[in-house]
Amino acid sequence: MSQIDKKYSKEEAARIGEEIYEKKIRPQVEDKYKNKVVAIDLETGDYAVGDNAIESSNNLSSLHKVGDVWFVRVGHKSFHRIAKADLREEKR
Repeated sequence: MSQIDKKYSKEEAARIGEEIYEKKIRPQVEDKYKNKVVAIDLETGDYAVGDNAIESSNNLSSLHKVGDVWFVRVGHKSFHRIAKADLREEKR
């Protein structure tokens, strides 16, 4: 399995992801998508919602190619994660 290069450190990704979520996304999703997972493109601020990280990542990837992604579970502070957008099985 190859290592994925990330543009941001974990700390930087957390700061950027939280800032985008709080300022742009939270007001739009808090009431409607409780307990869903939001995938946020750290470069563009685009986002997609799904039942889990894989679904929200795939939904985001369907919009355009994305790089580093920050995940937030709506209404919770316990689920935050950074990954490349494509969480599907590694292509060989």
